[in-house]
Amino acid sequence: MAEEAEYIEISGRISSVIYTNEENGYTVLRLDTLDGGLVTVVGTLPAAYPGEDLRAFGEWASHPSHGRQFRAEYAERSLPRSAEAIYEYLAGHAVQGVGPATAALIVEKFGDRTLDVIEREPEKLTLIRGISARKAEQIGASFRRQSGLRRLMEFLCSHELRPLLAVRLYKYYGENSMDVLGQNPYILAAPHIGGSFAEADTLALGMGCEGDDPNRVRAAAVFELRHNAANGHCFIPADKLVPATAQFISVPEEDVARALEALESDGLIRRCDIAGRDACYLSELCEAEEYVAGRLLALASGPAPASVDVEPLISGLEAASGLTYAPTQRETIALAARSRVMALTGGPGTGKTTSVRAILSVFDSLGIKTLLTAPTGRAAKRMSELTLREASTIHRLLGAGFSPEGEQVVFAHDEDDPLDCGAVVLDECSMVDITLMRALLAALPEDCRLILVGDADQLPSVGPGNVFSDILRSGVVPAIRLRDIFRQVEGSHIVRNAHMIIAGEHPNFRENSSDFFFLRRAGDEAAAETITELCSERLPRRMGIPAEDIQVLTPTRKGALGSVELNRRLQAALNPPAKGKNERASGETVFREGDRVMQIRNNYDMIWHRERGDSLPAESGTGIYNGDIGYILAVDAENETVKVDFDGRVAECGFDKLPELEHAWAMTVHKSQGSEYRAVVLALGRGAPQLMTRGVLYTAVTRARELLIAVGREDTAHKMIDNHRQSRRYSALRVRLAEGRGS
Repeated sequence: MAEEAEYIEISGRISSVIYTNEENGYTVLRLDTLDGGLVTVVGTLPAAYPGEDLRAFGEWASHPSHGRQFRAEYAERSLPRSAEAIYEYLAGHAVQGVGPATAALIVEKFGDRTLDVIEREPEKLTLIRGISARKAEQIGASFRRQSGLRRLMEFLCSHELRPLLAVRLYKYYGENSMDVLGQNPYILAAPHIGGSFAEADTLALGMGCEGDDPNRVRAAAVFELRHNAANGHCFIPADKLVPATAQFISVPEEDVARALEALESDGLIRRCDIAGRDACYLSELCEAEEYVAGRLLALASGPAPASVDVEPLISGLEAASGLTYAPTQRETIALAARSRVMALTGGPGTGKTTSVRAILSVFDSLGIKTLLTAPTGRAAKRMSELTLREASTIHRLLGAGFSPEGEQVVFAHDEDDPLDCGAVVLDECSMVDITLMRALLAALPEDCRLILVGDADQLPSVGPGNVFSDILRSGVVPAIRLRDIFRQVEGSHIVRNAHMIIAGEHPNFRENSSDFFFLRRAGDEAAAETITELCSERLPRRMGIPAEDIQVLTPTRKGALGSVELNRRLQAALNPPAKGKNERASGETVFREGDRVMQIRNNYDMIWHRERGDSLPAESGTGIYNGDIGYILAVDAENETVKVDFDGRVAECGFDKLPELEHAWAMTVHKSQGSEYRAVVLALGRGAPQLMTRGVLYTAVTRARELLIAVGREDTAHKMIDNHRQSRRYSALRVRLAEGRGS
């Protein structure tokens, strides 16, 4: 956090509270300043009420609708001292059970001592007519809760930590929060509190914690495991985890080794022998990996479905559709009919969709109820369009939500309440991480079939694990790889070049075709200008492709050709500011009515509504998920809300949720997985070596359905093809499957 000296300071008394979000403490209030002015203050100020004295540190900003505001980065608050201010405080419903009338009676009786009486001697409130002993105790308890939260928030603010952490701490630990922090300040970095290790470390060291304190070492080791899980690893070998943690916080390796033993004893981590290595897991990831392996082994080795003569069914499908299935497609359909679990993989144009449609028809003939699912909303929508059947995200299929404590994701469907189906087809399987696969497998009925579909050459999941690749390489699950490109797409340069790229060959990028173009630009700035012109002028006007059908992809977020800068340019070109068009700033990003946006975090509780359409009934539901794309319909400054249309599902969120959105005219290739776009404009500029790889280029090219335009340098594309770097992920699913098969 910046030094206090960099901020402006204002002081005064809170006159009114306009808006507050009880979940995170974001508040809009009016402040009577000491110089007699009345200003609007916004910031994280939980449990703020009229009558309080406020000393805020921050900066002035201009709101498009409400004008000049003071944005408080942190603040110091004190309870009112005079009888007049105490009345304002209580009349503003600061204390549960006390309204204006009761507040007047209490203040008239106790005057300046009112708050001391409520906190320390609530039984004296029974002297007021209408206040029973029970109500008096409830009033005292409510005030102590507010006081506890205030003290906790002020304590954290004194260490320059986010007030939001106080809200979460108090929600979970209540009046014991300060004691819990005193025993172990690193509780701030626990998942249910949501602080970073750096924030917890700042607090702990500020409280006098020693650098080699066991709590610090344990927290650092867990941080390393969680950080690496976010980078795709299910475990970290101890011989790598110990020195990395020791170097991170400058302690001897022996201290880290002892910390791992303590964490294992407490059940927070698990250690397993994986191919002779001491693998250190977060306990939940180890359990997920073991469960997935066990359930897949049970499916693969369990009793086969009743024998079916599938050849007449396949011949009937060919006659009805006018298609002739290739030998590998016939093999795929037959394998699905006689297996409880199978995997199907192949690149673009190899007939995966045709095979899946045939499998669905065979299952229909056999009377098998089949559910279709995919990891993201865009992938599920594409699956629906290709199969002409309803498909949903895994989260929606399983009924995802938060636990009552709000700590973790829970699913309505699991072993105790399985899905009502006889088969599940999972598309874009390469995007599924180990925890999501565990949730899906847990919800399958005992006799359910599972069809896993994906492109093994796509990028792996963002979350931990290398699930689809591990399943294919294990040899445990029956699998078919479709390799032949079908005649109807042989003329597509998108398909041809994609297969050349993944094979390590250099396409002739100077051979422009009807669907694949390479526009050479020597510099990133010139490339960015060309991309903006393509999206705003050339493609809409010359080729009749509207801007909403164009997706800009880039390997990186940073730089002139990164998604952040490209989105800034594209917003200026495609949705510039205009009179009557509302907008709202969040950090350095301005969100404007008409913007294309993407949800970047799962929000299981967000309510959405869908109006009745030509073919869809009106409905409501909850859950907007990472990767969902939408358009901002309205920015309501008065109510501090933004309304977004996520492909027909209209959701409304508070301004405090804007960090969960980002612009989506341009996105990283990783974010585009599972999607297909009519036209893709691919930015090829500078980037980190781990991002400029063959797999990233292949994934980008295969996102285009009708048109791919690459803009940049040919040598960048060639270097990406030659860079077949596949960062190793520490995952033991393949080992567990192989060992389970042999046991």
